[in-house]
Amino acid sequence: MRVPCPLMLALLLLYSPVLADERPRMNFVFVLIDDLGWADLSCYGSSFHETPHLDELAKSGVRFTQAYAACPVCSPTRASIMTGRHPVRVNITDWIPGQTAKRDAQHRFLQIEDRGELPLEELTVAEILQAAGYQTFFAGKWHLGGDGFLPTDQGFDVNLGGGHWGQPPAGYFAPWKNKYLQEQHEGEYITERLTEESVSFLKSRDPSRPFLLFLSHYDVHTPIHKDDKHFDHFKEKRLKLNSPPMPIKERRGVSKARQDNAEYASMVSAIDDSVGQVAAAIRDLGLEDSTTIIFTSDNGGLCTLRKEGPTCNLPLRSGKGWLYEGGIRVPLIVRVPGKSTTGNACDQPVLSTDFLPTILELADVDPPADVTLDGESFTAALSGNMLNQSRPLAWHYPHYHGSEWTPGAAMRVGDWKLIEFYEFGDAELYNLATDSGELKNLATESPRQLALMRQQLRNWQDNMHAQMPQENPEFKAKGVK
Repeated sequence: MRVPCPLMLALLLLYSPVLADERPRMNFVFVLIDDLGWADLSCYGSSFHETPHLDELAKSGVRFTQAYAACPVCSPTRASIMTGRHPVRVNITDWIPGQTAKRDAQHRFLQIEDRGELPLEELTVAEILQAAGYQTFFAGKWHLGGDGFLPTDQGFDVNLGGGHWGQPPAGYFAPWKNKYLQEQHEGEYITERLTEESVSFLKSRDPSRPFLLFLSHYDVHTPIHKDDKHFDHFKEKRLKLNSPPMPIKERRGVSKARQDNAEYASMVSAIDDSVGQVAAAIRDLGLEDSTTIIFTSDNGGLCTLRKEGPTCNLPLRSGKGWLYEGGIRVPLIVRVPGKSTTGNACDQPVLSTDFLPTILELADVDPPADVTLDGESFTAALSGNMLNQSRPLAWHYPHYHGSEWTPGAAMRVGDWKLIEFYEFGDAELYNLATDSGELKNLATESPRQLALMRQQLRNWQDNMHAQMPQENPEFKAKGVK
């Protein structure tokens, strides 16, 4: 059992429930999807995938068009959601355990070693709400550490299915060999089981106490598979399409140029079904007026690989692993009873670090003292108001990735977006107001803006004590392509 340090105990005591306050407390259902692309939902423009339940949720809440993950891969973003702190600050900058960079002439930089688990000293949203009297439930993918660093070591009362792995250890269908979630029958689909467990929690919870339900699906991460309920429909739909367009070249990789993968589309439908079942349970239990629903993804869709990925993020460029918009911009739908403007689309940029302060504000719980938060509440945007945010948004991904990404970093200031490619020694500059697809590199046309943002990015990295990649002594320049 985890024993908090004295400072942690002192902080947690600040959040003991106020018994005299009889106001109903806000409940939270947070649904996190793995690798879901910004353009994967019908309400975000997909004409191949079908997501009626999520479309309905968007109509009853707020759909954010410029929501970002704090990293283009999973574990760092998940750490930012849990802590409200940037991945650089908690030193989880790659998926756990990350891709090993070979010390050879083809890699300009040496492997950066970051943390392999979320430190117990970090204060999570679950710990804060738990200390404030909340019931806390976790189901699905954790990927922030194994035994000793599980959800139940980080503030969750219950953990069903969350371990150190980034995908189901033996696949999506039982026997899935997940020691934190025993299968009930042969061939059981883990996505459906996680949904059933979440609905069961809603029905069996203590109704006198508020709750945080965190449903973290393994879908739509690889291995790509088919959900038999939906696959045949999308197979027929695919057969009606013309020949696919040529993949889009992206430095060392290529990006898929159209959504037409029937297996992947059936996976998207599976998570749409899940949201529909959870939303129905909330309605049937009379919880709609007291429950906030947050739906999002941990990074962009898997689009770019050596031979292209299963989805396409157009009109955004590239995908998971990359710092183009397709790799970091994600779908975000938030429904807050009494606050969210029904059916509103918000185009103000928000980051995954912002979830913790937003949840705390909605829960009427003060943020932790003596803990530096990088996130800012976006509650005002839920009512259609402007956010008072002047901060730059920064991404630091100094690792090699299977998507063919090489070490680099990015920053957004206003509508300007900078991307640095350390492997190649160059940088690109875009204006997202007129070029959300990042097709026109303005680095040559706007050298002063480029230099200014490169310095801003460097200052941010210095202030955050970001680990920078070190030159590989065995690298040879001719290895760069």
